[in-house]
Amino acid sequence: MRNDLDILQQWIKPESRVLDLGCGSGELLERMTREKKVTAYGIEIDPENITRCVEKRVNVIEQDLDEGLKNFDDGSFDTVVMSQTLQAVRYPHLVLDEMLRVGRECVVSFPNFGYWRCRVYLGMRGHMPVSKFLPYTWYDTPNIHFCTIDDFEDFCREKNIRIINRRYVTAGRDDDVLSVRWPNMLAEMAIYRLTR
Repeated sequence: MRNDLDILQQWIKPESRVLDLGCGSGELLERMTREKKVTAYGIEIDPENITRCVEKRVNVIEQDLDEGLKNFDDGSFDTVVMSQTLQAVRYPHLVLDEMLRVGRECVVSFPNFGYWRCRVYLGMRGHMPVSKFLPYTWYDTPNIHFCTIDDFEDFCREKNIRIINRRYVTAGRDDDVLSVRWPNMLAEMAIYRLTR
């Protein structure tokens, strides 16, 4: 399981109601259903991932996140999760608003485009970074909004979103001393737990 999924599932309470936006193949939901006995639903748009969810007996709804979560009432879930999807949606600010409307808390993880290797790659080569962590070229990337940790925290302040927890991952390790001290420069990925 990816590091961010290991970390964020620690913030999910047993027997709670969870919605995973952009749930992929349902790996996280399958694990939490089994280990934490959560009532879980996923939202996914990719047909292959939906098939994998169904094979794993994960409750999945085919839906475009950019169209909102109108089919869910306010406070329908204890936690709404969006892992490695924020940068791929067309309207991240609206999706975050919807997450906080339908969930008491939300957990978001995203790649930090302010990471020093991204900066050096772009500065030295003059091209968008391609790496193990960001394996796409500029023309086939699902990432349409490049966000840094500082950008995200500024956004949360502007929108009065309260950050309950934050963790940083670099080279497969979370919260190493340097990435905690200078996360915008030294963390590859950020994971946030949020509420209103």
